[in-house]
Amino acid sequence: MNETPTEAAALRERAVLWRKGHSFEEFSPGRVFVHHWGRTITQADNTVFTTLTLHYNPRYFNAEFARAEGHPDAVVCPMLVFNTIFGLSVQDLSEAGGMFLGIDDLAFHTPVYPGDTLTATSEVLECRESRSDARHGIVTWHTRGFNQRKEPVIEFKRTNLVRKEQFR
Repeated sequence: MNETPTEAAALRERAVLWRKGHSFEEFSPGRVFVHHWGRTITQADNTVFTTLTLHYNPRYFNAEFARAEGHPDAVVCPMLVFNTIFGLSVQDLSEAGGMFLGIDDLAFHTPVYPGDTLTATSEVLECRESRSDARHGIVTWHTRGFNQRKEPVIEFKRTNLVRKEQFR
């Protein structure tokens, strides 16, 4: 459907801009976020990810090889686990915008297998003013990922610039 310029302008005027994410002032040390939904990782997810990212370790796509190493099935590539858990946290932590500053203390705990459902929580560790940008603060979170049995599969600390409320 192609709208005329007038119809498009009318649609824009009626559109509601939903606020996304949190501003710097909404974070405080100790606040815990239980991230939404979770994600079941399929063999297709693992195959596509390992192929596109050139992770050609056979334990990620060859079930017999993985079984010979003592696994019950092919192992989900750890970087897919990391990206999934990171992604689950975005809506709560960084969707409002702000530069990603890095990951520290990344640790993988329990292997993830196709069919596992991952969930995540994050705790605010530190909030401070940016010394170089008055529009942003700096927030560090400790994010943990779990499988459907509540076993920890991954954890890391993540730091972002977070926009202050008055600049959103």
